[in-house]
Amino acid sequence: MFEHVELDLPAKLKREEIDGKRYYRLPDDDVTKLVSITTVTSFQSRKSIAKWRRKVGEAEANKISSRAASRGTDMHTLVEHYLKNEPIPEKQPLSEFLFKFAKPKLNNLNKIHALEKSLYSKRLGVAGTVDCIAEYNGELAIVDFKTSKEPKPREWIENYFVQAVGYACMLYELTGISVKKLVIIMSCENGECAVYEEYDKQKYIRLLMQYIRNWKEFNE
Repeated sequence: MFEHVELDLPAKLKREEIDGKRYYRLPDDDVTKLVSITTVTSFQSRKSIAKWRRKVGEAEANKISSRAASRGTDMHTLVEHYLKNEPIPEKQPLSEFLFKFAKPKLNNLNKIHALEKSLYSKRLGVAGTVDCIAEYNGELAIVDFKTSKEPKPREWIENYFVQAVGYACMLYELTGISVKKLVIIMSCENGECAVYEEYDKQKYIRLLMQYIRNWKEFNE
């Protein structure tokens, strides 16, 4: 049984799509819109994604992207039920396999502060939905759950850590709570479950600020 910790966080923020980009409305302000942190990090990767789509072809790229999105959504659902100490729903066999591979790593989590909760930062102008805030091996962390065909080299997942540190900044602004580290749990179709941990938050805060500047220069 996972232990849960009470944490006063905003109610679920309203989402809005503008020109294919996700924004969030603040709970006490129906005018201000904050861009999604995932939109900002995806913008940073746009050139490499476009290059990959040209390489594999649009039809194949759409097929792979759709499969990955479905796989990831199902995996998140299974993980959320598990960490809430709830019965596990039936999903597609692939998602169930990925969840099985991830369970030993998920069991390192405890004192869960948040699951799929809205966060935002007025200072940074971003908002989003964090996968998990919990202790991982006894240290408070922002935890993100990913799926993949196989583990990715650490240098390929810079944007994952940037997104995670964005949530860490939002959490600190809203509550004054500082996490110790950033954790990415990646369950893979080849049967591995990779865990990437990062303690150097300042490095990724600097990158986050650069990501946000790049986004604003292009879109404002």
